[in-house]
Amino acid sequence: MAPSNVLRCCQRVVGWIPVFFITLVACWSYYAYVVELCIFTIRSIGEKVIYLVVFHLSFVMFVWSYWKTIFTPPANPLKEFRLVNTDKEQYDREERPEAQQEILKRVAKDLPVYTRTANGAIRYCDRCQIIKPDRCHHCSACDMCVLKMDHHCPWVNNCVGFSNYKFFMLFLAYSLLYCLFIAATVLQYFIKFWTLCRRKSSVNCPKGDLPDNHAKFHVLFLFFVAAMFFISLLSLFSYHCWLVSKNRSTIEAFRAPMFRNGPDKNGFSLGFSKNLEQVYGDQGKYWLLPIFTSLGDGCSYPTRLVSQDPEQPSTINHTEPAKSIADGQSLPPRPLSESQNRLLGGTDQHWIDEGSDEESSKDLNQNAALDEESAKHST
Repeated sequence: MAPSNVLRCCQRVVGWIPVFFITLVACWSYYAYVVELCIFTIRSIGEKVIYLVVFHLSFVMFVWSYWKTIFTPPANPLKEFRLVNTDKEQYDREERPEAQQEILKRVAKDLPVYTRTANGAIRYCDRCQIIKPDRCHHCSACDMCVLKMDHHCPWVNNCVGFSNYKFFMLFLAYSLLYCLFIAATVLQYFIKFWTLCRRKSSVNCPKGDLPDNHAKFHVLFLFFVAAMFFISLLSLFSYHCWLVSKNRSTIEAFRAPMFRNGPDKNGFSLGFSKNLEQVYGDQGKYWLLPIFTSLGDGCSYPTRLVSQDPEQPSTINHTEPAKSIADGQSLPPRPLSESQNRLLGGTDQHWIDEGSDEESSKDLNQNAALDEESAKHST
């Protein structure tokens, strides 16, 4: 076996250690809460039933969403983004980057690709040998290009992207609820056990109120673990909620996507409600279930660009024919996909972001003022 293959196998084995750790913590928390707390510690039957029902509901949703996040394969670009054999051979023969870019431009002119590199070049992955769709990035850990890649998460040993981003968000949400419920219901028993441990006697405690066995150590440790995980997950979940509201990935939050007319951090934002629909789907009854309902195919996305791409038909304004710079003739507009039509609400106008479009509105006002001034001069 080649050394590179051995290294790859070792990396795959090591990658499962964080998942194994989280699984052990979840199994221990189940035993500590159900057996040590509810069965051996709590005396009230009604309290036991309520706690067990709510606990199992949150536990099942937590495990379900975590399982889906781990075992949902990352979505890869469609075969249309791969170079055909003739183009690939021609690309490999060329030594000049300018000639290679001409080949990529020719292939990409019929693809819904609107983002570019920092130098304005077509985004191409030499390792996967594909033209990268918008918001697609190569993951070195997974060794593949991932659609709408957000990040590679070691806690799930998987790449978080278009195929499982909803599952990842639900995993964070249900983890928070799981830890919050445990911490809130264990708090009173944590205080009682902690008081007993501090006094080393039960003089001031009602006899028979708490069992004097090893359950107290499980309860004390359970509260600390639940509170610690809740605090750490709260900041992460809040950050990703903000990303969803802005329709950005973690990569795009640190580096704004580059369009033909420059970088635009809000280039894919369609407004708060439509940004949510793009991740969770347009049917609210499925939002809280870890089943795939995200809109689109992961390769093309509606944009909020006000100025039309001079070389590509716009996905927003589809009432006018797009202009081709190559021959100066009008071409039929590219039809929108079903998911894009639903995202745009069936409108035929340029859509401007609701929350953070002050710059765009200023540009529109300046253009209107210039038009008025030119009209005065012409008259």
